[in-house]
Amino acid sequence: MPTLRLETRIAAPPRACFDLSLSVDAHTASMGDAGERAVGGRTSGRLELGERVTWHAVHFGVPFTMTVAITAYDAPRRFVDEQVRGPFGRWRHEHLFDEQPDGGTLMTDLIAFASPLGPLGPLGPLGAAVDRLALGRYLERLIVTRNTWLRTTLEA
Repeated sequence: MPTLRLETRIAAPPRACFDLSLSVDAHTASMGDAGERAVGGRTSGRLELGERVTWHAVHFGVPFTMTVAITAYDAPRRFVDEQVRGPFGRWRHEHLFDEQPDGGTLMTDLIAFASPLGPLGPLGPLGAAVDRLALGRYLERLIVTRNTWLRTTLEA
């Protein structure tokens, strides 16, 4: 299963980064061209442990709906969101917030994902390559865009 690891340094304390990262409104604002919007579950405010949000977006020109749940929550150090219904064969996104000596935060995203076309899908090994190359690159760009928005907002 493909994984992504992204690190973002933010000149803000971990609590501020943690809270804004759990904000449905911030996520919506940070997604730009994908037009992601919350359409079910918690549709505004900050997510808590056990809560769900259903997102609707257009990626690769195709409309998608995905419901995620907050499955782990250790404020202000870590939380995990996982797909409970949606387009992925698997989606698990762990968010880590480590305080730095200067008072800032090293925010780390650990994402494990698989499309329905992964190695066991109808395309076999080709599906795994699609996951790793096309989907992995696309997801990395989305997360970098989101993290840049978070950093810019928190450092303003």
